[in-house]
Amino acid sequence: MEEMEYFVQREVLDELRLDEVAQKGTWSIKPTLGERVKESLRCSVPRLKQTLLSWIPVLGWLPHYSFRENAIGDLISGCSVGIMHLPQGMAYALLASLRPVFGLYTSLYPVLVYFIFGTSRHISIGTFAVISIMIGSVTERLAPDSNFIVNGTNGTEIVNLDERDAHRVQIACALTFLAGIFQILLGVVRFGFVVTYLSEPLVRGYTTGSACHVCVSQLKYLFGVSPSRYAGPLSLIYIIAATIITHFCGLSDKYYIDVVGEIPSGLKAPRAPDATLFSEVLGDAFAVAIVGYAINISLGKTFALKHGYKVDSNQELVALGLSNTVGGFFQCYSVTSSLSRSLVQESTGGKTQVAGVISSIIVLITVLKIGSLFEDLPKAVLSTIVFVNLKGMFKQFLDVPMLWKTNKVDLLVWLVTFISTILLNLDLGLAVSIGFSMLTVIFRTQLPHYSILGNVPGTDLYLDTETYKEAKEIPGIKIFRSSSTIYYTNAEMYLEVLQEKSGIEIGKLLTAKKKQLAKQKRQQEKEKKKAKKEERKQKKAIKHSSNGTFALKETEMNKRKVPEERNGQSQGNGVVLSVTETTANGFSKGQVNWAYQPDTTMSDSDSDTGCHGDDSITQVSHHSDEDKGRACRSDTHSIILDISTTSFVDTVSVKTLKSIFKDFGQVDLEIYLAGCQACVVEQLETAGFFSDSIPKSRLFVTVHDAVLHILKKLGQKDFVLDVSCNTQM
Repeated sequence: MEEMEYFVQREVLDELRLDEVAQKGTWSIKPTLGERVKESLRCSVPRLKQTLLSWIPVLGWLPHYSFRENAIGDLISGCSVGIMHLPQGMAYALLASLRPVFGLYTSLYPVLVYFIFGTSRHISIGTFAVISIMIGSVTERLAPDSNFIVNGTNGTEIVNLDERDAHRVQIACALTFLAGIFQILLGVVRFGFVVTYLSEPLVRGYTTGSACHVCVSQLKYLFGVSPSRYAGPLSLIYIIAATIITHFCGLSDKYYIDVVGEIPSGLKAPRAPDATLFSEVLGDAFAVAIVGYAINISLGKTFALKHGYKVDSNQELVALGLSNTVGGFFQCYSVTSSLSRSLVQESTGGKTQVAGVISSIIVLITVLKIGSLFEDLPKAVLSTIVFVNLKGMFKQFLDVPMLWKTNKVDLLVWLVTFISTILLNLDLGLAVSIGFSMLTVIFRTQLPHYSILGNVPGTDLYLDTETYKEAKEIPGIKIFRSSSTIYYTNAEMYLEVLQEKSGIEIGKLLTAKKKQLAKQKRQQEKEKKKAKKEERKQKKAIKHSSNGTFALKETEMNKRKVPEERNGQSQGNGVVLSVTETTANGFSKGQVNWAYQPDTTMSDSDSDTGCHGDDSITQVSHHSDEDKGRACRSDTHSIILDISTTSFVDTVSVKTLKSIFKDFGQVDLEIYLAGCQACVVEQLETAGFFSDSIPKSRLFVTVHDAVLHILKKLGQKDFVLDVSCNTQM
């Protein structure tokens, strides 16, 4: 492959110069709150049309429906899906602990509502195993068999099935209605992004765990037993154990085959859900709303990407919410899309949601006319239908080896979600899974990768020196980068790793500085006392000496000698003990800061012209503590913080950056920032980060700009990088 090269020639840009060159403006292109409110209240015919089409999508595509292109495919697809709705609806109703006929209702009304308000062309709305088992766990918890025991003949106790089933229907309808309200509200406030917190490994692990619950719930129909039901954590284990004991130990004398039973003909009148049950199902309704939407939008986006159209996530929330809300009035339970039916709808030629209407007609005919034909259908047959439809979910166990190879953190999320769903039941399992998934995100940002960057010779690239062999550190300059945003959870670690990676321990340096200053002060006081003592001796000698002139001259010479000795250790008010090291080829490697200015704060002006302008070379005295001596011996004179990965700053990160400038400045190390995004610069300005001690001239557009600035100041530009502002790739 032919090599390519490019040349860039420009001046070195700090933030102040960038504002001038790029003509940074203070205007805002975003409308104000008042303008947005005014715009939202403005009414016009085009705006009204746009609003109607966005809230009722069927008005946008149905008038342009092409019978020639779509009718045949939608007809075949609708009939195929409708036939699937019949057994699945009745089977999944058993998962919800309801009579099979309510599964048929659920396959009818919500599908028609979604036809009007949905934006996906291929998904099949209706009953789904995971949602059904979530509904069933609530209905059995709030309406257990023990609450409906009545006295039978011959003094026996029996369960009033009619009363129990009627109450369970009320619970399911109340839960479904409330879940729909949650979904509508989330959609209206444009909260569709909430599902992004449910990662794909979480959703797949949760559905796999739910599939296990579904299988266990069908064991009683397969074996023809009626074990006691358990709720709460570890309920899955108790079910399994009870079923095995009941079946294989012959504890049940019932050997008749349990069948579907009566399927009443006709449709029932709508009835408002029981509002007194809302407080008891509030948390479950929210969980059902989130899980149902997560499954629905994931399938919808999959088919939309495949066929090249867009699915509105917020409108999908509204459509699903309306399907559940309306269904709650018609004795339906919560719905979502089904993978198996959606695949059939797409593969048999379905192009629009007209296929859903046709499938609803098939279900309606069954409910009105031929429902009685299914009354003698054994429930064991419905259980086998459930097992067959769970095949796709159990294939998700193949995620484990795949995630082991690709991403072990996602694997951990999958396993924790699966295990918590199995052991803690569906509601608690979902809560634990989301909490754990959030923790992995926090830990990833709290424990980022830190690196020291080096220059690739002949380029303006700065790469991790531990990863790239050709990336070489620039003598005297440390370039430090974090892989994530600096904020309150990792700000302290950022400072610690900066000291570790740069080899500069601020605490030891400041301690050594204080000791050096104290030692200097003691030496000065000692010299003063010695001078005074000598002066007294000389005065006494003058009185007793006959050679007064000679004594006077000697005294004046001693007076001049003492300040000269003192100047050998001090210049001005501080200590300057800087040594310029030289490499083998004779070029400067940077300055060794072995002692420091006595001020504890930075200069009010930009310290670009400060300690490095002194050419004096003085040998430092040895420290008594060998470790502290080593801590002070550093050839670093400048540190560049690459914050290009930082997307925002908070008060903690601002304070951390300020303390870095202050503390490192006290030991004559100059700090620069590079790669700061415009939004972060604005946040720093708002937080009062920039000042006389931290001017904007310390902030550079790129790391390369900062390096060139430092090297130009030191007169080392051409040596270190072998490049100037004219960079060749």
